[in-house]
Amino acid sequence: MKRDYLVLGIVTLAVAGALLAQEQPKKAALKNAASHDAAGSAARGKEVFDKKCAMCHFADSDAKKIGPGLKGISKRKTFTVNGNKVTTESLTTWIENGDTLMPPMKEALEPAQIKDVVAYVKTL
Repeated sequence: MKRDYLVLGIVTLAVAGALLAQEQPKKAALKNAASHDAAGSAARGKEVFDKKCAMCHFADSDAKKIGPGLKGISKRKTFTVNGNKVTTESLTTWIENGDTLMPPMKEALEPAQIKDVVAYVKTL
């Protein structure tokens, strides 16, 4: 009888130890993902771009669609529409507020989605 309790106790400790060992990497991965996501995710940004932006903008060309093509926008370093400098902040502001040629997207997209789109557009 005592031996059964001893075995049960050892098994319980082994299972608890295995569960704790699995939790630590998961927490570390979440912490790394959170710090990485501060700048946005280009992969998620591509998904949002394809759904919300591609109807007006080409991602793989600098040719005009409804709005300007965005390929190479980071290399051009300026917006084709107004000549302003392309930065993370200026892209974010442009997407959020739009202008006379583009509707504001801050009502249509979450702030995290806007960060993701900016991260993606910077890769074009």
